Amino acid sequence: MPVSAKALVACCAAILVTAGCAVTVGGRALKATPGIDDESLSPVDVETLMLDQSQMRAITGAGEDLTIIPSMDGKFPVDIDQLAKTAPPQCQWVFEETQTFGRDVEEFHKTTFQNPPRGGLISEGAAAYRDPATARRAFDGLAALVDGCASTPLGAMFVGDWDSTPDSLQMRPGNGCGRDYRVKNVVLVEVTACAFPDSVSDIVLTNILAKVPR
Repeated sequence: MPVSAKALVACCAAILVTAGCAVTVGGRALKATPGIDDESLSPVDVETLMLDQSQMRAITGAGEDLTIIPSMDGKFPVDIDQLAKTAPPQCQWVFEETQTFGRDVEEFHKTTFQNPPRGGLISEGAAAYRDPATARRAFDGLAALVDGCASTPLGAMFVGDWDSTPDSLQMRPGNGCGRDYRVKNVVLVEVTACAFPDSVSDIVLTNILAKVPR
């Protein structure tokens, strides 16, 4: 069955990887893991880490043009199964946040913003785990997924140029879009962006991670 235009637009807002997805969007994200933080075992509350709209406006320099995308501010990882099925098996995780962040998430929050005048999109996301070892396993698992996708013929489209350190991971599929991940203590942070300079992602990550205890 063909993927609907609405699903594609929702994907672009949630994933911010596929080239040409920087458009004004609306849509509804589906819950992948109901009740994910009802009885959280994480020592860190992700709600205390998220940057608010005024902070994101200041960091991006977009001012009042930067707004939260309707229904793209949620506490559940989102899987877009229709689009995952169109990717090689090694790259399906690009559309499956339950794979990106792993199955041991205790708390989660992700907010996506749009800047229509410049065709920009940016999201901040944080997953918290029960202990540092679990967070580390999630990060290492993500790095393995990226490496596996990069080795396929379509790796350049889904992953592009990528690099990792023991605590960070960067993906640049091209056309001004990219993803950045960093792990600290029990938290894995993601910033994804289109049409914003890398420095913006770095500042968002730095501000979120500054709130994470060592």
